[in-house]
Amino acid sequence: MYVGETISLVVAVSWTLTALFSEIASKRIGSLPLNVVRIGMALVFLCLTLWLTLGVPYPLYADGRTWLWLCLSGFVGYVLGDYCLFRCYILIGSRFGQLFMTLAPPSAAVTAWLLLGERMTWLALLGMFVTIVGISMSVLSRKHDDGLRHHHSHFALQSELPVKGMLFGIGAGMGQGIGLVLSKVGMTCYEASIMAHGITDMTSFVRPDAVIPLSLSVVMPFASTMIRATMGIVGFSVALFLFSHHGGAKFRQAVHDRRAMLFALLATIFGPFVGVSLSLMATLYTNTGVAQTIMSLTPVLIILPAWLWFRQPVTWREVVGAIVSVAGVALFFV
Repeated sequence: MYVGETISLVVAVSWTLTALFSEIASKRIGSLPLNVVRIGMALVFLCLTLWLTLGVPYPLYADGRTWLWLCLSGFVGYVLGDYCLFRCYILIGSRFGQLFMTLAPPSAAVTAWLLLGERMTWLALLGMFVTIVGISMSVLSRKHDDGLRHHHSHFALQSELPVKGMLFGIGAGMGQGIGLVLSKVGMTCYEASIMAHGITDMTSFVRPDAVIPLSLSVVMPFASTMIRATMGIVGFSVALFLFSHHGGAKFRQAVHDRRAMLFALLATIFGPFVGVSLSLMATLYTNTGVAQTIMSLTPVLIILPAWLWFRQPVTWREVVGAIVSVAGVALFFV
């Protein structure tokens, strides 16, 4: 009873831990080295998963169009989106970083409308507005300014967060949302490529040489994630070793930081491995909208551990704003 809902809550907790571990690691070694290490670890887990479930450690049946769209998704979602996210963690912390990630559903809705022609309902528009209001409540406050010259007072909105950090947060949320739509296009191409190989029912087809027999419909998202991650590690490696000052030295210093590597490993396990796996499983046991809404609770769940772990001050406005932003996300799945 309530199996899917329970799994969804575990996913939200898993992503909360991922954000906390990633903040610690990124502040120790920087966003670029961490992303190279993290995605490299994720690729190892994904290769192992595909080998166990498909019998080969690579995305089987994927054609050129599939690779093109999923690599584009990986560039937008991983390279640009994750870079912004981890820079955001360094500048404003994982708690506010996850709050800005609630911009992903609005970004995905607008991109799907422009790219795929999907209809935008009035609830989706309302969800965008509510999400933005919630974020604004959390990051903006009123500043009392005494106008002595004019003998009156007025209020102005301000934020104690650095503008650069908030811009990276916005970029992270938009990158994830746009990347999600591009990955949907890529997975549609992947499905067509699989059917071109004579496989008409992916829900029942299981590779005969699989160690763990799972249907192709369950394994395909992992194979798609591997293509995106391949683009991610290529992009981050180029950025680190070619465009970053002393990138090689930064990477060597990072891999010798045992504490950072431990938290990078934990972030990888709870994020791309456990989080993604359980999120796929959750949709098998409950309504997708319910699952997505529960899994979007990370901005609320992260408030208490961020206060306990990092001693970050929390105001009632920030708590209410996080709840409102999650409520906005929920409207997308009503």
